[in-house]
Amino acid sequence: MKGLHMAAFILLVVGGLNWLLVAFDTNLVNMLLGAWPMAEKAVYILVGLSAIFEVVTHKSSCKMCRTEGATM
Repeated sequence: MKGLHMAAFILLVVGGLNWLLVAFDTNLVNMLLGAWPMAEKAVYILVGLSAIFEVVTHKSSCKMCRTEGATM
């Protein structure tokens, strides 16, 4: 399960960084995979599924959320 969590986390970081670049009119995923639209779409689908996975499993994976009485 840890491997799946790490893969999802990495995909979320890639997705977040890509959105930052999109704000500056640069789409890294499109630049790298634009010649293969199905591969580009697959990356976006994997990033979206990673977000759903992290939302559902976050509480059990996050040490700060799991610890009772933790303060931020």
